Amino acid sequence: RNLEGFLFPDTYRLARGTTADEIARIMVRRFREVHAALQPLLSQSPLNLHQVVTLASLIEKETSVDAERELISAVFQNRLKKGMLLQCDPTVIYAAQLKGNYRGTIFQSDLESNSPYNTYRHPGLPPGPIANPGKRSLEAALRPAQSDYLYFVADNRGGHVFSRTLAEHQRAVAGYRKGLAAIEKFRAKSAGGTL
Repeated sequence: RNLEGFLFPDTYRLARGTTADEIARIMVRRFREVHAALQPLLSQSPLNLHQVVTLASLIEKETSVDAERELISAVFQNRLKKGMLLQCDPTVIYAAQLKGNYRGTIFQSDLESNSPYNTYRHPGLPPGPIANPGKRSLEAALRPAQSDYLYFVADNRGGHVFSRTLAEHQRAVAGYRKGLAAIEKFRAKSAGGTL
């Protein structure tokens, strides 16, 4: 119904006056080229193209660290196999953006939203992509890491901490929150000129 997920992010050279319609066609054509190159992997995947692009869009939004993409893919695919909720924050943000009420942070009301994109409430993949994934995220969706990780949380340094058990994850979340508090304390001190 829309082109979300299929407008391939890349560098394009465009002539002045290129219309939005033409740009969309160019981006979809580029997606098809990348898709054709990934076809051997896709033919071996238990996921269909729409599911792969949807999963890749979650991976794309969760990390900008290429080395983590396959691990994040593994977490999501492990959770899907176990029937666990994905609990992917970017899907909650996307749902709030669709409603026009994203406020820059996730609130409890967002987590309770009945949107089909809310992976905190609805099992499985969301109904469609939430972003336009690049080649690395598409590859990661097709080739997840061999891992039994089920959780991850930001590490306050641009990456993530991966965990196998809920207890490990809760310790990682506590570490994240402690690091976040230290960052906020540092910002407050530097804003007050007390460094």
